[in-house]
Amino acid sequence: MAEISAKLVQELRQKTGAGMMDCKKALKETEGDMTKASEWLRQKGLVRAGEKQGKVAAEGLVGSYIHTGGRVGVLVEVNCQTDFVARNEAFQTLVRNIAMQIAACPNVEYVKVEDIPAEIVQKEKDIEMGRDDIANKPDNIKEKIVQGRIDKRLKEMTLVDQPYIRDQNITVEELVKQNVAQLGENIQVRRFVRFVLGEGIEKQESNFAEEVAAQMGHS
Repeated sequence: MAEISAKLVQELRQKTGAGMMDCKKALKETEGDMTKASEWLRQKGLVRAGEKQGKVAAEGLVGSYIHTGGRVGVLVEVNCQTDFVARNEAFQTLVRNIAMQIAACPNVEYVKVEDIPAEIVQKEKDIEMGRDDIANKPDNIKEKIVQGRIDKRLKEMTLVDQPYIRDQNITVEELVKQNVAQLGENIQVRRFVRFVLGEGIEKQESNFAEEVAAQMGHS
């Protein structure tokens, strides 16, 4: 096939955040197919990320995002292994994008499924077990249906399982792992808090997700 153009390599770099040589190799391996090359890089990134997951991540940043108008604010702690990476522009951008993601996902309450308390999981299971549409099904079938619904529900409550607002083809977890591959260190979202103006005082009916998504598209 023809030589991979520098423009194509640059486009893939902007899309994936991977290094130039990795992008060039990915495009050669996939005969210049941008979608397949992105998948190739993602798989490579996941392997690299897996190698880093056992490393202690005690450095990092506490990032913030205040949505236009000051009606919603987010604080998030993202950890890495060294202060050197914490000062890296790519890491700082990741932290800010994660903070904006949290602002855009009002139903997200936990970082990952493992963080959800057992009593919350049991409560969701009890609700699903009591639904009319499965009342007459055999217990073994009912259990499978409920488990599937529970898995889906729990992921709706967790940050890392959300589609990344700037690229719906990947999750927040995959976004983090791409940065692990790029920066060469373990990166973990540790905790976050979201403040919504007037929350607990009166019911609010604002769709922050659409507003934040629109702003991210212009930033």
